[in-house]
Amino acid sequence: MKEELYEALLQNLSRELNILPDKPEETPENTLKALWSLAKGKPVSAELARDYEPEGLAEDEYARLETCVQQRLAGMPLAHISERQCFMGLELVAGPEALIPRKETELLAGAAIDVLRGHDADSPAHVIDVCTGAGNVAVAIAMEIEHAQIYAGDLSEEALALAYQNCELHGLIDRIQLHSGDLLDPFLVLELNGKVDMITCNPPYISSAKVPAMAQEIAGHEPQMAFDGGVFGVNLMRRLITEAPDFICDGGHLLFEVGLGQGLALKKQMSKMPQYDSVEIVSDADGNARVIVARIS
Repeated sequence: MKEELYEALLQNLSRELNILPDKPEETPENTLKALWSLAKGKPVSAELARDYEPEGLAEDEYARLETCVQQRLAGMPLAHISERQCFMGLELVAGPEALIPRKETELLAGAAIDVLRGHDADSPAHVIDVCTGAGNVAVAIAMEIEHAQIYAGDLSEEALALAYQNCELHGLIDRIQLHSGDLLDPFLVLELNGKVDMITCNPPYISSAKVPAMAQEIAGHEPQMAFDGGVFGVNLMRRLITEAPDFICDGGHLLFEVGLGQGLALKKQMSKMPQYDSVEIVSDADGNARVIVARIS
């Protein structure tokens, strides 16, 4: 019975499931395993569900599984159903309060971690993470860099509440401070000017004109403020590259994610600014510029 049900649901998902390119881990099989585990009362992300072995279902668990499968096929994001998303190998709480952490943002977190590994481990590395959302970049950095003291901010109180859950989940409440406000404004009162080793940011970078054409799974379920970047998609990035040097110490770094087609133009713009003495690009597997890594002179 269990095997027959599994195969029937897998065939249904394989036939009808729409998998977005930015969530490659959500294969029909991983999706089914994640929903099956959820029905058993054990929420897990699609990525970690890969190794899950489906168990027998009680009647109420079967009904819950059927409901979850229908929700997924109707376009509800898997991470919103399971309330879990994997990022840099870490299980995180996910929900409609913030953008679901994506694989491409692991490039940002990974680049930040690589830079911070060169920081003197005997002194704290002060990091500001703006547009923190679910807190995924901040949590990933804190888990890898033990001497990092992180200040994470977001304009959304709902996103910060979700970020708090993830800090609590990984025992990082004492190392990640959460602040509410617009971009770098919340950190002015902390007197961090010129004392920060790194600023990271995964900003909204989709142009407003493209938002209506986005997949309904994104536009209909995730907060628009997390992906709508204004007329050209770079409004917040332009503010960031202007304001960040006031906070970052000499030799410190600014890292931020960029949308497709934005990286080279932003690198050219920043290379002309005297505040930056090097501006590098991190590309994805397809050669697209996805992260800017800039050092303050």
